[in-house]
Amino acid sequence: MIIAAGGGRRIGGPEALLCQGERPLVCTMIDTMAAAGCEQIVVVLGAAADQVQETADLTRATVVVNRAWGTGVGSSIKAGLAAIDDDAVEAVVVVPVDMPGLTAGAVQRVAALPYPDVLVCATYGGLRGYPMLFGRRHWSGIATLASADVGARPYLLAHKDQIVDISCDTVADGSRVDSPELMALYGLTVPPQRVGA
Repeated sequence: MIIAAGGGRRIGGPEALLCQGERPLVCTMIDTMAAAGCEQIVVVLGAAADQVQETADLTRATVVVNRAWGTGVGSSIKAGLAAIDDDAVEAVVVVPVDMPGLTAGAVQRVAALPYPDVLVCATYGGLRGYPMLFGRRHWSGIATLASADVGARPYLLAHKDQIVDISCDTVADGSRVDSPELMALYGLTVPPQRVGA
């Protein structure tokens, strides 16, 4: 699941519109998830959803538009989980779209435990980050507790003893682009948002 719904207040435009060169970052993230072996890819859009769908090739993903995106990432996680309708899927990898340094190797590491009762977090320098893996047995609890801009954090804190931490320092960059300085560092731009989008 790729969370690409935020308005990107700190970067000057919706996160789903981020481009590296001419290519939308959301397309790169779909490539990364596919290369890691993810069978079903869900992209959760919110801010500028219409513009993203017109400008990015999302044909390899199930697209969910979270109309409540302004309430925070929690609503996007709920919307994404609700879109997974295949009962055979036992776990979901969750990543935000604003991680240009994410690699298929990091996704594969985290997804190596695809069990319904697992909770996995990638770590960078000992700190938890994305990707995260949520086993199916946790989905309803995550959806119930996911809130505002803290997303799944309340659920993860309540189940911290069950989380498996997997170091991804050597295979990916865990930075999230949340400032103009980081955008410049990764060569990212946000095209102008269409009026009415």
